[in-house]
Amino acid sequence: MNPAYQYDIHLPANMDPGKKYPVVFTLHGKGSNERNMFGLVAPMADDFIIIGIRGNLTLGAGYQYYDLKSLGNPIREMFDTAVKQLEAFIHYATEKYPIDPGKRYLLGFSQGAILAMTLALTMGARLKGIVALNGYVPDFVKTEYALQSVKDVSVFVSHGEYDSVFPVRIGHESAAYFQDRTSLLTFKLYPTDHGVSEENQLDVLNWLKQDAGLITNKE
Repeated sequence: MNPAYQYDIHLPANMDPGKKYPVVFTLHGKGSNERNMFGLVAPMADDFIIIGIRGNLTLGAGYQYYDLKSLGNPIREMFDTAVKQLEAFIHYATEKYPIDPGKRYLLGFSQGAILAMTLALTMGARLKGIVALNGYVPDFVKTEYALQSVKDVSVFVSHGEYDSVFPVRIGHESAAYFQDRTSLLTFKLYPTDHGVSEENQLDVLNWLKQDAGLITNKE
């Protein structure tokens, strides 16, 4: 199979050839690229396989996974295709690399967060967890997709209190939606616009390491 996406992969430097590793697939924002996401998770590169998936549609100097009719209104056919292709890519990578299929995580920002939340709902427990930064769940996903249970999926949702692209109420709506479906939800707000602060990054790194069983919760 030739994957639908170009990607960057970072394997742990001192890999044990007999071991399978947790993986984080990163999904970037509209008009960005996979390398912009690596910095967020680079501190985990010794413990996780990190795969940055580049959107397969060009947008200016960057990329996107699907196009929009208007802000917050994806072109449905393109969105549906992206969800199917990303799910296929996750399976492709799991077979190709020494990935522990029980510890697969998605981390997305903005458009990438929208897809991460959607894939949690379509893949269910085939994912261990997702991190969704400043995104939302499209209404048509909630009402028209065949949704899987996420009760065993760990979900980290965060949003900027001053987000000028997706107002903070959207973050609250996303959190409430998952709160009804899993007890494994972490929801955090940060005093930022449409971006990721250092505090947000540190919380994400700690959450991922704890959820994957690499560090114990000190609280």
